[in-house]
Amino acid sequence: MYEYIIGNLTEIHPAYIVIENNGIGYLIAVGNPYQYSDQMNQQIKVFVHQVIREDAHTLYGFNTLEEKRLFLRLISVSGIGPKSGLAIMANEDHEGLITAIESSNITFLTKFPGVGKKTAQQLILDLQGKLEEAPTTNKNTTQTQENPALNESMEALQALGYTDKEIKKVYKILQQEEPMTTDEYLRMALKVMMKK
Repeated sequence: MYEYIIGNLTEIHPAYIVIENNGIGYLIAVGNPYQYSDQMNQQIKVFVHQVIREDAHTLYGFNTLEEKRLFLRLISVSGIGPKSGLAIMANEDHEGLITAIESSNITFLTKFPGVGKKTAQQLILDLQGKLEEAPTTNKNTTQTQENPALNESMEALQALGYTDKEIKKVYKILQQEEPMTTDEYLRMALKVMMKK
């Protein structure tokens, strides 16, 4: 599985871009290929998710790791395939998307291509309360710069399956501690979780 590709942007098409890396051109499906127009023939970094099907191996591309994570959450919902997920991601109002899911706004969600009423309801059912960490603003970037070890430990908690609500509570507690390593933060976070 690929995490990201760094290479020269050599082609832009309506549904995809091509990045050349070590003599290989990677065709990457992106929501809005033309956002890269000013970077033509320059080196860029694109986070990717590979989908392997019987008839195709497809790379889907994103500007940031947070966008990729939001896409992965979307395609985990029954009825949302990679193409629909990419169409939803093409609308750069991720904050509006999250707000619509949190407030059960079916009308907003059905505006996306391939999303009917049933799929919109499934999006709400599966993702409500789980998208707080999605790419809404650059808040996470400043937090990471301030304390990357603490943020890494919170990501580890998320990977273990703890909810965003639980993680936020622990984050507030650990923020008050003296700086530690990621491992120490994670150990303390797990102790705090077990006390509750």
